[in-house]
Amino acid sequence: MLELFIYMQKTVDTDIKSLIIITTLIFLIAPAFILLYVLVYNQRKKKHIEEKQRLKSEFQQELLKTQIEVQEQTLTNISREIHDNITQVLSFVKLNLAMIDPDDEHCKSKINESRELVAQTINDLRNLSKSLSFEHIVRLGLVKTLEIEAERINSSGLINTQLTVEGEIYSLGEQRELVLFRIFQEALNNTLKHSGAKHLKINLQYSKLILNLTLEDDGVGFSPGLIDDNLGSGLRNMQSRAALIGAVATIDSLPDKGCCIKVTLNPFEQLYDNGTPTNSFG
Repeated sequence: MLELFIYMQKTVDTDIKSLIIITTLIFLIAPAFILLYVLVYNQRKKKHIEEKQRLKSEFQQELLKTQIEVQEQTLTNISREIHDNITQVLSFVKLNLAMIDPDDEHCKSKINESRELVAQTINDLRNLSKSLSFEHIVRLGLVKTLEIEAERINSSGLINTQLTVEGEIYSLGEQRELVLFRIFQEALNNTLKHSGAKHLKINLQYSKLILNLTLEDDGVGFSPGLIDDNLGSGLRNMQSRAALIGAVATIDSLPDKGCCIKVTLNPFEQLYDNGTPTNSFG
């Protein structure tokens, strides 16, 4: 019995020593694991903050670039409108006034006609100023701005434009709407310069889960493998701008089949503004 007792006592002592050793190791290793976890967490957090700042910086740079390009496009449009429309009207007014003879019975009618032409010119200038102003885009929103642009394009006679809007309209935030408008301008520019299209369909489809902006023309189209540098650059610009606001731009075209550009956007995707996440309705 004594030997059994001694054996059991030794076993208990051994178990106690093992427990003490294990407990000591746990207390020594646990802080090391905690310290390692904190270090890894801080590194990931730092990397996330740096990535967020990088994306924010890229977004601000691209937004500034977009604003500059919109202004450049605006100046181009103003120059074209003044040359093709307003200059001709004013020249006709000048010609009418030069032909006026105070003794002519038709003098009064010529003066009245000139007054009407001058009033028309002033109205054209006013409409042109409003439709191409950057502040005008921000104030009116995407849909109204596209409506004005469609009316202006139709009035120019360059191409027949049809705009349709589906669903309940909501704001995407001025940053997103500015980029979408720039994509529209890029697509319109390509259509007018390269496609030879007679008709352009613009469709805005609003839903709670997704927004689609589709531009479809009936022009000559192109083969994806035969895009020249200028056209290809414009198409890539549209895709990169779409990606910048969390959207996807797909371009579908074949020779003699026209071109269809579709921009798909999740309206609930968040953008970062001054380092703080904001939703797309801001």
